[in-house]
Amino acid sequence: MTTEKEGRTTASIAYLTIVGSLIAITMNMEPKNTFARFHIRQAFGIHLLYHGLAIVLTFAGIVQASFWLFITYIVAALYGLLSALNQKKQSIPVIGTYFQKWFTFIS
Repeated sequence: MTTEKEGRTTASIAYLTIVGSLIAITMNMEPKNTFARFHIRQAFGIHLLYHGLAIVLTFAGIVQASFWLFITYIVAALYGLLSALNQKKQSIPVIGTYFQKWFTFIS
């Protein structure tokens, strides 16, 4: 079995919700899977960025932009999920490489 195939389920769970990311982190503690770790970092970054920007937009009074933020969030999560299901290590465009650098605590 390849590493991608073994980590596909854990990687896919990470994209479902922010809670799914936390569950995937615990699932990947033992045995550690590099493919799952890559996707957990991507998913965790997507979820944190979305929730952080949603809070900022709400407090700034720009609630109208939240619709487009939500659409972008769904598209990014689906992109990552499909990448995980197809057993590919594809970063989210523009910000995916940063997620790999920022979330090195996820191992």
